[in-house]
Amino acid sequence: MNKFMEVLENVLLPLADKLNNNRYLTALRDGFMVALPVIIFGSIFVVIANFPFLDKLLSQSAYEAYQSALGPASAATLSIMGLFVIVGIGYKLLQHYGGEAIYGGVVAIASFLILTPQVVESVTGVIPTASLGAQGMFLGILTAFVSVELYRFFVNRDWTIKMPAGVPDAVSRSFSSLIPITLTLTVFLIVRIAFSLTPFVTVQDFIYTVVQEPLTALGSGLAATIVAVVLIQLFWFFGLHGQIIVNSVFDPIWFTLNNQNLEAFQAGEPLPHIITKQFIDSFLVGMGGSGMTLAVVILILIIGRSRQQKELGKLGGPPGIFNVNEPIIFGLPIIMNPLVFIPWILAPVVVTIVTYFAMATGLVPPPAGIIVPWTTPIILNGFLATGNAWQGGALQLVNLLIVMAIWWPFLKILDKNYYENEKSREK
Repeated sequence: MNKFMEVLENVLLPLADKLNNNRYLTALRDGFMVALPVIIFGSIFVVIANFPFLDKLLSQSAYEAYQSALGPASAATLSIMGLFVIVGIGYKLLQHYGGEAIYGGVVAIASFLILTPQVVESVTGVIPTASLGAQGMFLGILTAFVSVELYRFFVNRDWTIKMPAGVPDAVSRSFSSLIPITLTLTVFLIVRIAFSLTPFVTVQDFIYTVVQEPLTALGSGLAATIVAVVLIQLFWFFGLHGQIIVNSVFDPIWFTLNNQNLEAFQAGEPLPHIITKQFIDSFLVGMGGSGMTLAVVILILIIGRSRQQKELGKLGGPPGIFNVNEPIIFGLPIIMNPLVFIPWILAPVVVTIVTYFAMATGLVPPPAGIIVPWTTPIILNGFLATGNAWQGGALQLVNLLIVMAIWWPFLKILDKNYYENEKSREK
């Protein structure tokens, strides 16, 4: 066991260090965090607009008026979430380089809009919201990275306008960014024109067909999801924030799948995907935090005999209800503790498989694309994530029992060791 742990440590720690220090993955992660408040705002109003049985309680005209009144909340946030992510990525990446961060966001969004087709069903001068949401997400991310690098390249060559002393700072900064932004946007305009001469016509169609569709298909599969879940748990085991590390790679895929489900849910169509961002956040993380440690807290309160375990259960219980599990991760401890390695890795994998097949067989509706705040307690979390379906909450309860069953013998051994150590110290 010790040899196995040593091999894992030698492989995972250098990998995690590289991922944590990668400027693009960091900007990607932080860019999504910039967009998160507006995404959650839109999700809340999707839930309110689709309360269960509301269409039965109201007349058809009243129900349509009600949904129409609340519709702009999601249309102005979730439907165009790509725009917020692009601004966030551009801002954070240029901030990493020590540049004037706001211009990173500006050049990223302007470059993306230049590449975006401005025609809908032969009507020109309008932008299809699909290009600003899930379908345009990958292009937006790539555009943000490339545009900031180009902008930085021109700035580093000192191709800027120098204003005389005495000019207000705001004016001076604006003029100093003029040439780098102009050159960067010109590059993207040339790219747009070049693609208009190809069979793809637009960069969006090229990216979606060649890159996004295959990656989305891969990320929506059970096998790739299990790999991601195992990596999350392994990184955490070695004291690294596995959720942040792995999400920085998988979030673009999971958010795209999530948005496609949301569009289908709002249109009353069958949901196309099981694996989405909310699949991970509600049915794994939303059960006490990474590793679903709310089950561990409950077990401690049931079978714990040692004082250490009992006190840990009292401390970890209240935050665990709201999916904050640092007291358990560092207090049990889980980090570098061989006694809990097996349940820590195994339980999330089993729950992922059970959840996937429960949804694939139709027992439970897939996540509806609604972003549920991560602190939402279990059962309510699953209910909201599946579009107000009681089966979502019931599945979370079943998953909780599964995790408890897997952890039971290991936690029993750990508690026994603590109990015997406490008794020996008292003698």
